[in-house]
Amino acid sequence: MEQGGPGGTRGTDDQAAFHTAYEAMLRRWPADVAALDVPTRYGSTRVHVCGPEDGTPLVLLPGGGTTSMAWFGNVEDLARDHRVYAVDVMGDVGRSVHDGAPLRGAGDLMAWLDELLDGLGLEEARWCGHSYGASIALRYALRAPHRITRLALLDPANCFAGPNPRYLLRALPHLLRPTVARQRAFLRWETGRPTDDPDWQAFLDGTTTAVRSKVVALRRPRPKELRACTVPTFVLLAERSRTHDARCVAAKARALLPGADVVILPDATHHTLPTERPAELNRLLVRFLG
Repeated sequence: MEQGGPGGTRGTDDQAAFHTAYEAMLRRWPADVAALDVPTRYGSTRVHVCGPEDGTPLVLLPGGGTTSMAWFGNVEDLARDHRVYAVDVMGDVGRSVHDGAPLRGAGDLMAWLDELLDGLGLEEARWCGHSYGASIALRYALRAPHRITRLALLDPANCFAGPNPRYLLRALPHLLRPTVARQRAFLRWETGRPTDDPDWQAFLDGTTTAVRSKVVALRRPRPKELRACTVPTFVLLAERSRTHDARCVAAKARALLPGADVVILPDATHHTLPTERPAELNRLLVRFLG
């Protein structure tokens, strides 16, 4: 099993470049941000914490391959009233180090979250996830609803409807053999434009050679599981997402979670949702999270 962080088995130069880009993004966070490494049986989990110590806890889970750094455009607004805990997902790229028990499936991923919350001293929290992070957060809300008081899902992947087959075909070359050129081409296809943020582009380039151990695939929840969900939920979909049909997902989310607030954000795309023009996203999140 490949290990993340120092001592990993892939090229140290590639890892150094990734960590340099990671630190460059972290410098754009609020000045009070602190990095915690929380021990679990699966390894240490990197969590970036900021906001008032007496603020309501808010856990942020990023999309696949983007780490906690993906929230750089959102965290200042969210941390005004919340104590924000932005997590690097175990097994994915980032500063979490998967050097303990194997992640064999969804059960281990949920157990990791239990231990993470315990290690942070959080009985419950509000949660927000993007894409794969939204899928993890929803699965955890169905398993441990007593630990999630509000749930925001940003263009959630494989939660209410399956992915667009064309999207999967486009993503496959990058997933099988990631390179900077392949990632840039894929993201430009999905978003329709290159990023105009050089720091974020450097970070995304660095993720193509950063270490992963295992990204756990999660099945889509069954309709009866979703209908039984008791957690207040906000589903925000990207109008121009090519991951799935936003209107189809919106209709299914409204049918399966009758109490959910479902919104389609005009002109937004799946991969740029948290990072590009975040002001409207932040306004909607702050309103829902209260």
